[in-house]
Amino acid sequence: MKPPPEPQSKGGYYKDDGPGEKAPPNLAELPDAQPKAEPLHRYANRPYKVFGTDYVPLARVQPFRQRGVASWYGKRFHGQKTASGELYDMYAMTAAHPTLPIPSYVRVTHLGNGRNIVVRVNDRGPFHSARIIDLSYAAAYKLGYIQAGSAQVEVESIVPGSDVYVQVGAFSSRESAESLRTRVANELTWLTETVQVLMAENLWRLHVGPYRSQDDARSAAERIEAALNLKPLLVVR
Repeated sequence: MKPPPEPQSKGGYYKDDGPGEKAPPNLAELPDAQPKAEPLHRYANRPYKVFGTDYVPLARVQPFRQRGVASWYGKRFHGQKTASGELYDMYAMTAAHPTLPIPSYVRVTHLGNGRNIVVRVNDRGPFHSARIIDLSYAAAYKLGYIQAGSAQVEVESIVPGSDVYVQVGAFSSRESAESLRTRVANELTWLTETVQVLMAENLWRLHVGPYRSQDDARSAAERIEAALNLKPLLVVR
């Protein structure tokens, strides 16, 4: 569990926090966290108190959605223990949240630019009433708010094995997947679900969803097929 950051300074960094000196050159290509069923941590999900505020973590992975401000933490905490006992890696796709189960997975969407990522929650924080989640440096980099320091986001939990997605395409290069994502965004203005590019089994895949049932996903797949003249697939994650 990390302490709260110092007041924000110019450039979006907290005190001596910020990017490391040897950041990987390909952070933009870093794959999202891959959701999977994991046993919850024995201790990290117990009720706790920080600075006089009581927190009661969720007892199981379940549907959850929240909007608010996301911040990020970097080199100041790199290599320190997280609430899960794992060492914090600022270049991994992880996050800290006050009450979501540890470990669990969430999709975070930047409401300002439409980008979205999937991260694994393995830490507690931020303990600040104005922020709802702290992302790793890498995750915030991919969402595009490193310099700003914070961003308005939507956080949505992922329940492994229960959400249905429409896979619109799978490619060996991310560039091709991103190109199709742009086409989908431009031509399928009726889509209200998230459109995301993720790496799975050595392919960049374009997924639309999640849908609460296979019938809903199938209906969307049929509309996508008719509009784009391609053959989507239904996948369960």
